[in-house]
Amino acid sequence: MSTGATAAGTDAGTDATGPFGSLREQLRGAATAFAGGPGAVPGILSGMVDDVDRALREELEIFPVCHHSPASALAMARRLREKRPKVVYMELCEDLAPLLDELRNCRLPVALQAYAGDLDGFPDGAGPLSVIAPITETSAEYQAIAYALETPGVELVLVDRSVDHLFQWELPAPDGSAPDASDPGASGAGAPAASAAPGEATAHEESAGLHGDAVGVELGELRPRFAELEEHLLHHGKVRHWSEWWDQYVEQPLAGAGYDTYRQVMVLIGSLFRRLAPSDGDRLSRDEDRERYMWTRIRAHLARTGGDPAECMYVCGAFHAASRVEEFGLAAPETGWEIGPATATEWLYGLIPSSHSAIEAQFGLAGGSVSISAATWEKQVSAGGAVPFRLKGQRTGKGGAGTGKAKGAGRARAAAAPAGVTDRLSEFLSSPPAAGDLDESELLGWCVDIVRLARRNGYTSSTADAIAVFETSILLAGIRGRARPTPYDFQDAAITCIEKDTVPGRRDVRHLCEILLGGDRIGEVGYSAMPPLARDVFDRLAPLGIGPSKRTVRRVLLDLKADPELEPCSRLLWRLSRLLRGGAVRPITGSLELGERSTQESWDVSLGRDQRPLIELGYEGVTVEQVLEQRLRRSAWEPKATAATALAAIEDAICYLDNPRFTDELGARAVELLAAERTVDDAPEVLRRFRRLLAYYRAGNSALPRWCESFVTAGYAHYCTLLPGSFTDEHTGVRQVAAMLGFLFTLENMALSLGCDRTQLELAVKQSHPEAPAKVALLWAAQAQLGVVTRDRLRARCAELLDNPLVVPAFPQYLSGFVQALSPAPSLAPFVVEVMSDAFARLPDQVLLPWLPTLITTLREHAQEMVPVLIREAGRTFPASLPAVDAWVPPWAAEPEPVRPAAPAAPAGPVADLLAGNPAACDAVAALLGCDGGWPAAGEPGGAAAGPSAHREAAGLLARHPAAAAAAAELVAGAGARA
Repeated sequence: MSTGATAAGTDAGTDATGPFGSLREQLRGAATAFAGGPGAVPGILSGMVDDVDRALREELEIFPVCHHSPASALAMARRLREKRPKVVYMELCEDLAPLLDELRNCRLPVALQAYAGDLDGFPDGAGPLSVIAPITETSAEYQAIAYALETPGVELVLVDRSVDHLFQWELPAPDGSAPDASDPGASGAGAPAASAAPGEATAHEESAGLHGDAVGVELGELRPRFAELEEHLLHHGKVRHWSEWWDQYVEQPLAGAGYDTYRQVMVLIGSLFRRLAPSDGDRLSRDEDRERYMWTRIRAHLARTGGDPAECMYVCGAFHAASRVEEFGLAAPETGWEIGPATATEWLYGLIPSSHSAIEAQFGLAGGSVSISAATWEKQVSAGGAVPFRLKGQRTGKGGAGTGKAKGAGRARAAAAPAGVTDRLSEFLSSPPAAGDLDESELLGWCVDIVRLARRNGYTSSTADAIAVFETSILLAGIRGRARPTPYDFQDAAITCIEKDTVPGRRDVRHLCEILLGGDRIGEVGYSAMPPLARDVFDRLAPLGIGPSKRTVRRVLLDLKADPELEPCSRLLWRLSRLLRGGAVRPITGSLELGERSTQESWDVSLGRDQRPLIELGYEGVTVEQVLEQRLRRSAWEPKATAATALAAIEDAICYLDNPRFTDELGARAVELLAAERTVDDAPEVLRRFRRLLAYYRAGNSALPRWCESFVTAGYAHYCTLLPGSFTDEHTGVRQVAAMLGFLFTLENMALSLGCDRTQLELAVKQSHPEAPAKVALLWAAQAQLGVVTRDRLRARCAELLDNPLVVPAFPQYLSGFVQALSPAPSLAPFVVEVMSDAFARLPDQVLLPWLPTLITTLREHAQEMVPVLIREAGRTFPASLPAVDAWVPPWAAEPEPVRPAAPAAPAGPVADLLAGNPAACDAVAALLGCDGGWPAAGEPGGAAAGPSAHREAAGLLARHPAAAAAAAELVAGAGARA
């Protein structure tokens, strides 16, 4: 706990004089009597009074607020109409000021946003950085903004630290990590994102994430930072969560209070939470630095403009109004504290939609609390509690405020602060709660409406349930010590009486109550307030009837054959579906892949409702095509990029962009990354994607790009170099080695035509000496593919494995290697079926049965994608019917028929006829050559129907020496002619 009591003695106004002297002495006496003697409690209580006195004595009027507080907004509207200040200083990031005028074109709630993707001056890995500051109609800051922008001669000055300084202070970690969302200080002025109380369900969960992971900044975070204090307040206040406690004990009493009372109570609460805040963290020191920053900016502005402090107002959170830093106030001495320079980071600014549930999720508020605050604000304004300010042209949501009558102005003047400081705290703290009358008509309306709404959502509610909710609400309010039922009492009563034990539909009763009390309003950014990219998207999608004001999901049907002019819209939708998250543009039917394009498409488009992703896309570029190209280039050039990443970027560039130059640039990057890789972890992905790209280019009947040829040659050399080491590296899987071989074998012809040497692959295979069974089988398959090992030799090796009982348990690993080999060597599919069938046939049951689960799990783990290929081959090999199995003989087991040598064919033609007609001459030549034998008998091959005895050797001799036979025939023919 902070030892704020020790500092209280040094605060101004600690004597018994002044407007708060009597209150200070009463609190000291009560605390001393309660504690049984002097201690820290009296000092804390009196210090709180000192903080109030100090804030109210400041020359510059300080207006303390709490975020999204109707009481603060009401008091702000009244005070602004009374004082009419010329300068309004406000606690909000100073560099967000140019966005405020764009609020005219929006429907609240929206959030001011600053975003930076490329960081310069921040730790590595800290980005991207994003800050949001939500604005609602029920907030005091909106009243101040509307007053300043709509009143001539009024200047609005934002004095809080810039977004750049915010992250400079929030990112001091030496490891460069981004601020932790669980750190209470990470959300600046706002509380951290947290869940609601146990059993609380945030309404409209789909809109609760509108802020994403952005750091939230709110004007006036006011919540105990001492967990035990909050628990104590909730327990004794008989409430479940902080939002309900604040509504009962602060909002309702201050809604109609005078300005002095409001101001003093808010500073008192801020002082209490500040003095009881833990002092063992950096958050308090950051808060103090923020206060130094704001007061430094205020003094510098007054010195530069020469303004009169009496005509100025400083709007800040009540926590900062009770500041005790030396730089507090216009008369503070110079302490030498200076504001450091900003980094070189370029920040992008804009507006994004917000919602009540998103604000609740961002700042740890109970579900429905912002909706209840909005309902309270509208009720007070309708009753004439104040005349609110509104920006001209501001679009309002359902039930928007702003209908207050002129009588509110009279009340505001009556409640205005007098010239001097008067003690209003004593009266406020000693007075009992006002006994407000029960508004039966309002409560009855709630009860009837909730029953009607419940019936529409599947509940079996009736009039009796409405009566029960009415009576239970009054009962709960009495138990909790409330003068009249609050929306929280009504909500609990409705859950008890209607929901009971089951929820028939998607919405529970708590959600229905939130809808009844105002619902989860989702803001909308107007067309003119959007970045150029978002406006360009809506302009290009105008032929489809898609605009920023369409708040529903629109089903778009495209028939590109009938309406070819819609082709640009279709291309834009595909690009948006690739870039946007959250399903704002979602294809229902149709596809866009390499070489494929649907002619009929249907889309679900909700760009008007889900504006945030599109608006944030505008921070990255001017057009969708530019952003997509930047993202693809960033993914291919990031430090951890691989060849597979670059190939994926090439696929997207071909599908979504019509830019061959950019595709060639990505291809060159893919070649560079492949040559630089030292591992083969991505080899399967590289092979799959490159095969698909080759098929696309070849199907287009066009020449391959130069980068494809370079990729093949670089990959061939790269994988040949890494192949021996991958076979022996135990960290390299079988799938990776099989993918390398697949690249080498399937692209071998192309690589050789481009100048690669096959000897390099043969040497790589020879140098590979794996030990793992699966890799051994893979190596055998590679050797068979290269022709180094015959199919018979592979059969012999597998037979040796099955004959060795020590190797049989590991045989599934060999099989998985063979199955993986089907990718680089698909011709081995029959052999793999043969090996597996042989194993099932030869192994005995006592070995085969324990072996089967291992085989199945091994194939599923290591060769799952190749098992279908194996099954198809088995289907072609085995018989299709069961009766045929008994008579079926495997093709590898059938004995081949003996091959008989064919008899030499007798020569035919004119030469053969001449020799057959002169057998004596032939016999004489044969005798000279030393050949004995006769002519074939009639009916024998080569014989005549009737002729001399056969002489097979002579016939064979003539067949072997046709040139000599032809020369002899010419001589015989010449001699016959001369005769």
